[in-house]
Amino acid sequence: MLLIEKSVCVVVQSTLYSFHTVGGICSNVAKTRAYSINKVYDVGQPTAVTHPELLNEGYITPGITSEEYISRRQRLLELLPEKSLAIIAAAQVKMMTDVVPYTFRQDADYLYITGCQQPGGIAVLGHDCGLCMFMPEASSQDVIWQGQTAGVGAALDTFKADQSFPIDKLHQILPKMLGNSSKLFHNVKTAIPTYMDLEAFQKLAYNGKVKDLSPHIHEARWIKSASELKLMRDSASIACQALLQTMLHSKAFPYEGMLSAKVEYECKMRGAQRMAFNPVVGGGPNGTVIHYSRNDQKIKDGELVLMDVGCELHGYVSDLTRTWPPFGSFSPGQEELYDLILETNKECVKLCKPGMSIGDIHNYSVEMLRKGFKEMGILKTDQPPSYHQLNPTNIGHYLGMDVHDCSTISYDRPLKPGVVITIEPGVYIPADFDGPERYQGIGIRIEDEILITESGYEVLTGSIPKEIKHIESLLNNYGSGMVMQTHHKMRAASS
Repeated sequence: MLLIEKSVCVVVQSTLYSFHTVGGICSNVAKTRAYSINKVYDVGQPTAVTHPELLNEGYITPGITSEEYISRRQRLLELLPEKSLAIIAAAQVKMMTDVVPYTFRQDADYLYITGCQQPGGIAVLGHDCGLCMFMPEASSQDVIWQGQTAGVGAALDTFKADQSFPIDKLHQILPKMLGNSSKLFHNVKTAIPTYMDLEAFQKLAYNGKVKDLSPHIHEARWIKSASELKLMRDSASIACQALLQTMLHSKAFPYEGMLSAKVEYECKMRGAQRMAFNPVVGGGPNGTVIHYSRNDQKIKDGELVLMDVGCELHGYVSDLTRTWPPFGSFSPGQEELYDLILETNKECVKLCKPGMSIGDIHNYSVEMLRKGFKEMGILKTDQPPSYHQLNPTNIGHYLGMDVHDCSTISYDRPLKPGVVITIEPGVYIPADFDGPERYQGIGIRIEDEILITESGYEVLTGSIPKEIKHIESLLNNYGSGMVMQTHHKMRAASS
């Protein structure tokens, strides 16, 4: 810990503040509440006191205890060299217009270490100082416009930091901490001038002692704990239920934008805080655009719709894709392609086990799809350039707090129990593709979430159908009933 000297205490607004000398510099550190008057303290995000329906006592965020957050910090320190320091800044607010911000989402690395879901903070983790959080202090004007936010007191009481200081003291305190470190790691994605412009930081950078923290923290995040897996199962379950409801409504509402709105509504009604990404709702030829985002087209009878969706539940995301004919039946050409993608999906899922890698599974999928495309007359050659025109994507990726989680970890890394990946074979044939006409303008992807277990795998998205006979039965039986209900409601509303 940093050396603390010359302490004197005063009570200010029911919070006990200690004014300390740290390395000869006076700073104030909130230590604990002086007394309780049964007032509920809002720290700008849910707590066990303000949101007992979400959190139990002892939890910093829903599903994750304070003990787990503390163990995460210890684990990261074990991965860092001795006498090193790590700096992780919170994500910044991004503006839609001059006064209207986009919905804020915390940087996953900062959230993983602190549990703080708000902007403006800087976390410093070191072997000597533990977790030190530099926090913004909201003015009365800030509170009027934006509500309460977490400050120094919340850093200690709620997020269980070892030390905390107001952010405006960073230029006085952080240089001393940097001077005592032999190597510095920081979150390059959220790096800000507030600490990068410090002379002490610049000196370490000039001497080649500043490195990216990502490889170390991604290593810590790669294998999920039991608590994390519970949240990921719940997130996957919500997304599956939401997509199933959307499939059932697709004949009554064959519009990309309406289906996007429907799946988001169903996710949030089941407890998700936000979508993991803008839903991909590609009808007909739009399904051949891998990250299609316009969602503004009507889906025609005879076309497929490809929906790639996911939601975020308390910091953990889901990601799945299904492709189906909203009007109830696959054409012969669509069915041939779908069968190949489905068979590839199922065979690749079977390969998921400890010791295999995403790279191994990808290579298997490429060989399987190449062979299938050639047999169907879609490919005239086995050469990679021809295949990549039809599918330039990888078979999958890691999943967790981010959609493409732990991006610094190689896809050639042998999988271990507790790792979650996606398996998502697909084919994307443009309308002007030089091949059999019955396949032109068809995009198909079938994506599942897979948890690697000690004995093999667990499909987290197994509750949503992907067999052709199951999809058609669902749409033509229950889905048709939804269409009739919709027509009756619309007629009643207009009368």
